Amino acid sequence: MAERKSILLRLDPAVHDALARWAAAELRSTNAQIEFLLRQALRADGRLPADAGRMRRPGRPRGGEPDDEPDYAAE
Repeated sequence: MAERKSILLRLDPAVHDALARWAAAELRSTNAQIEFLLRQALRADGRLPADAGRMRRPGRPRGGEPDDEPDYAAE
């Protein structure tokens, strides 16, 4: 898997709290929720690169190979 990029993101505390609650409801980390939403926006605008890696499915990881699991980023 390719190395992940890190960025510093400053958010209003109320926005962060709302995002964290939304992420918890969907069994994602806040970071994964931000990436999920960014991917949705990129896809909707036709800007998601074809070579963008897949996101890990929500929830706890299962045993086995990650390539055996469907792409949940398309939801």
